[in-house]
Amino acid sequence: MRKVLMKGNEAIGAAAIEAGCKYFFGYPITPQSELPEYMARELPKIGGVFLQAESEIAAINMVYGAAGSGVRVMTSSSSPGMALKQEGISYMAGAELPCVIVNIMRGGPGLGGIQPSQTDYFQATRGGGNGDYRLVVLAPADVQELVDLIIEGFDIADQYRNPVMILGDGMIGQMMEPVEFKEPKKRDLPEKDWATTGTEGKRKPNIINSLYLAPEELEKHNIKLQAKYREIKEKEVKVQSYNIEDGDVVIAAYGTTSRIVKTAISQLEREGYKVGLIRPITLWPYPYEEFQKINDECKGILTVEMNNGQMIDDVKIAVEGKYPVYFYGRTGGMVPTPDEIVKKVKEIHGGEI
Repeated sequence: MRKVLMKGNEAIGAAAIEAGCKYFFGYPITPQSELPEYMARELPKIGGVFLQAESEIAAINMVYGAAGSGVRVMTSSSSPGMALKQEGISYMAGAELPCVIVNIMRGGPGLGGIQPSQTDYFQATRGGGNGDYRLVVLAPADVQELVDLIIEGFDIADQYRNPVMILGDGMIGQMMEPVEFKEPKKRDLPEKDWATTGTEGKRKPNIINSLYLAPEELEKHNIKLQAKYREIKEKEVKVQSYNIEDGDVVIAAYGTTSRIVKTAISQLEREGYKVGLIRPITLWPYPYEEFQKINDECKGILTVEMNNGQMIDDVKIAVEGKYPVYFYGRTGGMVPTPDEIVKKVKEIHGGEI
């Protein structure tokens, strides 16, 4: 299969179309604007619809409507735009509507800057909207994995009738790498007999809603949602690990930051240090159990992020106090360097070998 050199944002669009997405509603914001530009150009060629909404709030509600009709639909934005979408995302989770939502993160809070960041971890994994709901959150580390997870993300969304978020950053959106479009693993997807496709006089109308005025009904609905989330936690955890059974220090990192960490680990290994890596690919459901495989003699877990410390909370939950947990991060659009990570690992290790 031939590989194609693509920018990350454009690869997202190509992968979505490959997955059968024909509808996109969004609003331009740096550093993801190449994605709606790509969809505006390519979707009409396949009989699809691109619509630049008047706001991010309008866009997510258009996604709600399209998803309710059973089609594959996507939206994208960057951090402040994603903040505006939170009410609609909560509505979609409550109404059990499948879609793919892409966040190419930038610095914050507020308008922040346009440089890469990972400051939306809390928003994505803890829920930026109201209520007891969860999104499946996928964190690719390179453009090929970005393509693969976009395609699989549509299947996951349809399988569980749940929004799926792709959480990237400005680096992965802007970098160019060779990609190939592989045939995804087949899933046994359910029929969309819940969709509002018209009754043709053959059935009662389908009603899609997240409003339950009777507390007994709302509690029953929430119990149903929690059962679904437990099933997702059992079946959809994705993680990559390296040398965690032998590492004196284990680093936890996700997305493009994990690639910088891998460079640091290579440098440390050349100097004789034993360093492991846990790279969560699903940020929710989080791979807590992977941390139980770390060797008992490990001196500590180092969480590396492009923020002031957000995933560190999940790492602390995972290790259950068994190991000390340290943090190193850069924020505001600054990117950690391998040398900075090497220095921090040596501090944890306790000095030179």
